[in-house]
Amino acid sequence: MTLYTDSTEVAQYIQGARSAGSSTRTQAVYNPATGAVARHVRLGNAADVDAAVASAQAAFPAWSDTPPIRRARVMFKFLELLNAHKDELARVITAEHGKVFTDAQGEVARGIDIVEFACGISQLLKGDFTDQVSTGIDNWTLRQPLGVVAGITPFNFPVMVPMWMFPVAIAAGNTFVLKPSPLDPSPSLMIAELFKKAGLPDGVFNVVQGDKEAVDALLVHPDVKAVSFVGSTPIANHIYETGAHHGKRVQALGGAKNHMVVMPDADIDQAVDALIGAGYGSAGERCMAISVAVLVGDVAERLIPKLLARTKTLKVLDGMNLAAEMGPIVTQLAHDRITGYIAQGVKEGATLLHDGRDFNGAAAGAGCDNGFWMGGTLFDNVTPEMRIYKEEIFGPVLSCVRVADLAQAVDLINAHEFGNGVSCFTRDGNVAREFSRRIQVGMVGINVPIPVPMAWHGFGGWKKSLFGDMHAYGEEGVRFYTKQKSIMQRWPESIGKGAEFVMPTAK
Repeated sequence: MTLYTDSTEVAQYIQGARSAGSSTRTQAVYNPATGAVARHVRLGNAADVDAAVASAQAAFPAWSDTPPIRRARVMFKFLELLNAHKDELARVITAEHGKVFTDAQGEVARGIDIVEFACGISQLLKGDFTDQVSTGIDNWTLRQPLGVVAGITPFNFPVMVPMWMFPVAIAAGNTFVLKPSPLDPSPSLMIAELFKKAGLPDGVFNVVQGDKEAVDALLVHPDVKAVSFVGSTPIANHIYETGAHHGKRVQALGGAKNHMVVMPDADIDQAVDALIGAGYGSAGERCMAISVAVLVGDVAERLIPKLLARTKTLKVLDGMNLAAEMGPIVTQLAHDRITGYIAQGVKEGATLLHDGRDFNGAAAGAGCDNGFWMGGTLFDNVTPEMRIYKEEIFGPVLSCVRVADLAQAVDLINAHEFGNGVSCFTRDGNVAREFSRRIQVGMVGINVPIPVPMAWHGFGGWKKSLFGDMHAYGEEGVRFYTKQKSIMQRWPESIGKGAEFVMPTAK
């Protein structure tokens, strides 16, 4: 298996082979730890999208007619190859994203969970049957694939998030066009090669690298029947509106501002551990990262000193160093955006307890002087009017908000425009039950800081964190990538004489 970190240019994957495509535009792909350009990615254009969709469209009739059990056998072989190459994939993620190697391994493992789920597609596609729904008539339903479907995925999980989409879509009989982030594009080509080695027919899985031009081409292409997206809320809204306008089924997962409520009865040391890991893991570049600690009653006085001490000793190192707890920011542009938010927080009057802007990249390891480095930032006395509270920072910035009681905590969270994930740390079962029922958020953790559902449960937020009707993967994913058909039949021997002029009824 060729590692794409050895390639000087990352391009398209169409009809079972890598292709430069027709575009001449390229973009640098950086090693975030060193700040050096590692390779370039060829940014696909509308013609490249046309070629990928045409390849997928041509492959669809035969693939959709392939019995589900045979499609599942390809998925099983793909699963076997993923497990054999999971550390290679993780190294590619760390090389281009910057997250620590153990976190990258976890990302690959969670993606593999979805592939395992998709291996059971034969059971998941079973329909319903009613015998003798009316005299001499039987009625049943079945689920059929949509056709060519597309996934537009973000930089922060270049393996896991695409695997929220294509394993279920392809196992259900669709063909797929993936448009990954140009910031870390190499894993997509490795996945494509593994799929081909697993026996997937050419054209069933295609990759178009690119930026807005490729996205816009997918959104208006008449042969793309559905689009799944994960990214920021403004782009998710655009994807949803544009795709729906062009008659597509759309599932667009947007931004987040995830809160973690710490009740006075919580185990303080466990809560601190949770906040450190969920707030600063992957440099806060997760849609499920905790970015707001809601401290109830007197818990702040007991928790903040310990939280500050841990923030100061956070091990920010090159991601391939197994001692690392946090790696670099993905790009200089993202680094600049995050530092701007920290400055804004200070300007608005929040108490800056620890400033991640002071981190020296040379401390991260040899050759890291020019990398996109930042330490953990901790704010106290943050209020709901501040931008650092309202907006998604997508970086290692943790804000502490103080409230009097559980009711205030719930009201605070429910008033926020985002509703992706939330957590509550408590020992009180009634508090846990009431919090879970009353909170207006799609994914809830009780003493679980990052409540990402397992493969068979599905992922999705509420409010401005999700545009569309169905969550990602799980049975929701099967419903999104298939359409239901209802069939009624009877045979001549059971049909009475004469025309029927009334609506058929059960009789």
